[in-house]
Amino acid sequence: MTPAIRTVQKSKIPFKIHEYAHDPNAKAYGEEAAQALGVDTQQVFKTLIVEISGKQLAVGIIPVSKQLDLKAFAAAMNVKKAIMAQGQDAERATGYVLGGISPLGQKRRLPMILDESAHDFQNIFVSAGKRGLQIEIGVEALLGLIRAKIASIGR
Repeated sequence: MTPAIRTVQKSKIPFKIHEYAHDPNAKAYGEEAAQALGVDTQQVFKTLIVEISGKQLAVGIIPVSKQLDLKAFAAAMNVKKAIMAQGQDAERATGYVLGGISPLGQKRRLPMILDESAHDFQNIFVSAGKRGLQIEIGVEALLGLIRAKIASIGR
């Protein structure tokens, strides 16, 4: 049981867990999840850790079919510049391994932005805290749990 799953269970919000056999040679974890679950890559969201204002970290949550637009992310965070965080910094801050970082149950609460395309779906899929495990959750329920802003941050 991961911290992400415990967080959702405590909230009493409806959700579903989807497990699949993770291929250790997979290059794109999110695309692997979408294919294994038989869902559109626009409905599976990846959790990316971004460095803003020097060493402060923040979270961008975007569909696996997109790339994070760092300029749009910076603008949405009201900062001048955003860069991708180093992998070890992302793992240390969240308590998860790369490819399994969830927006739920992170070790430290970081500011989060969810791409506005999430509103195209009633439910989206996010990592449940390890590779091969996804949580399907309502968009509004997720927003309430993670207290994220909504903005167009994917391209």
